[in-house]
Amino acid sequence: MILIADSGSTKTDWKLVKQNQLKSITTIGFNPVYHSISRISGEMAKAFTDSSENDQVKAIFYYGSGCQENSRKLIVATALGKVFPNASVQVEHDLMGAARAACGHQAGIVCILGTGSNSCLYDGKQIADQVTNLGYMLGDEGSGIYLGRLLLSSYFYRELPTHLTKALDKWIPGGRAEVLDKVYNSEAPQAYIASFTKFLFEHQNHHHIRQILDQGLSDFVRRHIMKYQDHHQLPIYFIGSVAFYFRDIIDAILVNQGMQTGQFLRHPINHLVEFHLENEQKLADK
Repeated sequence: MILIADSGSTKTDWKLVKQNQLKSITTIGFNPVYHSISRISGEMAKAFTDSSENDQVKAIFYYGSGCQENSRKLIVATALGKVFPNASVQVEHDLMGAARAACGHQAGIVCILGTGSNSCLYDGKQIADQVTNLGYMLGDEGSGIYLGRLLLSSYFYRELPTHLTKALDKWIPGGRAEVLDKVYNSEAPQAYIASFTKFLFEHQNHHHIRQILDQGLSDFVRRHIMKYQDHHQLPIYFIGSVAFYFRDIIDAILVNQGMQTGQFLRHPINHLVEFHLENEQKLADK
């Protein structure tokens, strides 16, 4: 039995694979930059309550945000080991998960556009290059946080037309005080800011909203994708809900820049299951 996880800032998708049967479980998103061993293992124990089943898990493949450094990987691996005592645990950055899900064993440029954003150049085996990710305070271009921040700035700086302002008034009944409280005094400001992508999606045909989307997504293309070698030759893959829902806009931006779009995957977890089952089969055939 193997367990595969794709963990973002908001939630974690889990797939428990036993003899080609799949069991799906969802938990909160984990990030070892913010979450301790006890917090992660505690949440896992709540979600995986069958100890006999947990004991049968022999391998875990975990892909998550904040798991780039070995010290951060160790936090997650230690927490998982407390819940699954008989499992070998492999922890990788969520970019590696995105690359394996989108490209398999082929080369490509892989982009994550969800609550946050990230990108890499994948050579079919490993990440060959990665533009620096500065996080939601300084970067995250094209992400839900970035787009939500652009919308909120336009709203409070009185740059939106009247009917859009009135529509947002209903989303933010507490006005400036409500937004500042949720951004600066809550545990999950990223998720709150990114939630405004729903408003952007509902009004994406309005020219002002389209300008916000074009700006935010073009910033990502310019600052990330165009920095990679062969970006005009390699397919460009996108992972995440923001990329999935605004794929037509992204595709138009790329075509205008002479680049080619690969797949748009909202949830990479099923493709990761395929990747690891294929690898397991190859090992069995040797």
